[in-house]
Amino acid sequence: MRKTIFTAFMLGAPRAALACPVCFGQSDSPMALAANTGIWMMLGLTAGVLGVFAGLLFRLMRRSEEAAREFHASLAEPREGNA
Repeated sequence: MRKTIFTAFMLGAPRAALACPVCFGQSDSPMALAANTGIWMMLGLTAGVLGVFAGLLFRLMRRSEEAAREFHASLAEPREGNA
């Protein structure tokens, strides 16, 4: 039953509803421009999230190196009361 309804819907749907404007040669239509803008927004969001993640990793690396330096410096300092 489900296949019959889906087949009837697909055969009854107009051809324009099944393809994007670029497929019909209207690459300057408002719908094509909106699709391109949406693509650029998704790429920008992805690049932003990856940039923030890389920045976080870089910051954590720097802080761990600083903590290791402070730890080694505290080991090198002479302790009081052990004379």
